[in-house]
Amino acid sequence: MRVLIADDHDLLRDTLIAFLGAEAGIVLGSASSFDEAVERIEKDEPYSLVLLDYKMPGMNGLEGLKTALELRGGQRVALISGTATREIAEQALALGAAGFVPKTLPAKSLVNAVRFMAMGEQYAPIDFMTAPEEADQHPLAQKLTQRELQVLGGLTAGKSNKEIARDLDLTEPTIKLHMKTLYRKLGVNNRTQAAIIAHEAELF
Repeated sequence: MRVLIADDHDLLRDTLIAFLGAEAGIVLGSASSFDEAVERIEKDEPYSLVLLDYKMPGMNGLEGLKTALELRGGQRVALISGTATREIAEQALALGAAGFVPKTLPAKSLVNAVRFMAMGEQYAPIDFMTAPEEADQHPLAQKLTQRELQVLGGLTAGKSNKEIARDLDLTEPTIKLHMKTLYRKLGVNNRTQAAIIAHEAELF
């Protein structure tokens, strides 16, 4: 199985490569822009699956998806994004995308999703596709990624970093990084202040 990962965030791209590269039978290629991804698709051996970041340079949203789907007579292309809405995910699937993968997806689920899509199936996480639209409308919720909201929910429930990490299938250092970003976006210095703001905003 050959998979091309195209994302302009070096850390995320390297993390995905590390996760997928640890799996037997997966050969990986990478690109940091849409133009580079196009070049790899046209010059490399055919890929079983191409993962395109929705917001990377040159992508132009769903236009990039359409272009990639038609290259070399067509191939399986999926969108990966930390910001795209359910509406965009639905449009991508309607255009023929192999799937839609939120960047908040746990590592194990990501590997399974990639294998699923490479085998010819269409993938989109049910919880993302059926999440209530209302939560996205709150100004505070709009500032945060889905993962940050999940971390904030655990924090508001009084859970420790270890408990939140276990619930979300992540490591404690990853949770700490999310906390740091969360505090900055909320303009607070600690978890108590963050929980108070979440309560006042009636997010949970």
